Amino acid sequence: MNQFQYVRPTKTKAAIEALAKDANAQFIAGGTNLLDLMKRGVMTPPRLIDINRLPLDKIEKAEAGLRIGALVLNSTVAEDKLVRERHPLLAQALAAGASAQLRNMATVGGNMLQRTRCSYFYDTAMPCNKREPGSGCGALEGHNRMHAIFGFSDKCIAVHPSDMSVVLVALDAAVLLSGPKGERRLAFSDLHRLPGDTPQRDTNLEPGELILGVEIPDSPFTRHVHYLKVRERASYAFALVSVAAALSLDGNTIKDARLAMGGVAHKPWRLSAAEKSLIGKPATEATFRQAAELAMQGAKAFKHNAYKLQLAPNTIVQALKNAAASA
Repeated sequence: MNQFQYVRPTKTKAAIEALAKDANAQFIAGGTNLLDLMKRGVMTPPRLIDINRLPLDKIEKAEAGLRIGALVLNSTVAEDKLVRERHPLLAQALAAGASAQLRNMATVGGNMLQRTRCSYFYDTAMPCNKREPGSGCGALEGHNRMHAIFGFSDKCIAVHPSDMSVVLVALDAAVLLSGPKGERRLAFSDLHRLPGDTPQRDTNLEPGELILGVEIPDSPFTRHVHYLKVRERASYAFALVSVAAALSLDGNTIKDARLAMGGVAHKPWRLSAAEKSLIGKPATEATFRQAAELAMQGAKAFKHNAYKLQLAPNTIVQALKNAAASA
């Protein structure tokens, strides 16, 4: 690991100013992803700005929803009474992520910003446009079993790894930001980017911006919800495909729905057309299969991940069935 400077501000303004002094510096909180990247030489920030002393560790009611600070631990969110009552889908997703030890260190802000686990990104001996723009994408013709089937480009086919983010995009959350130009709100659906010609850019954060927290609006999705994560082992593994499903039912009729997938694109993949197709229809397997077929339009596989073309719609159907049956 390269040498680096370390600072620990106690105020948000000071943290932002510290980053403004060095564009290559990095904020650090739990460090569960960043330290791994530094040890492997994938990221070599000359300065770490420890933000753990900032007042961003609360879960509280907001005017029209729930506000969760960027420094709240993943385990705390998953176990919080307000979260479990108002947004049980979020609690389920966080409980499915990583291991108990990592959930006790990882923060909400860090979870949003974690980097892809593409093996070519992590291996500095291999080409990766995300790590070194212009070097090529090793996964295109390489081992791409875990990679994208939506939204990719010829520059990058990596997928976003966060379980929490899949739920936040489904629930129309907003990210609260502060930077040199002041504070702003950003729709969670606009936080992450597709790779296009600039796969090195994971997000639409502006230079020097710090995540303060996330706000989730109140919704009717408090009963019939399910987060289904398909992975190669039962725990401590990233999703091959995951689905966040939420239904609002009137008897057996679907009044409203939310659907998003993980493990299939460079960002959490919202299934808006499939959501709309569910409204007004009975909560049956036939209805769910029609929605899944619609959700898969435009999907394309590579040499080693063609299985996702079958796994993804089957996971959507099962997640919806589980959500409809839950209470």
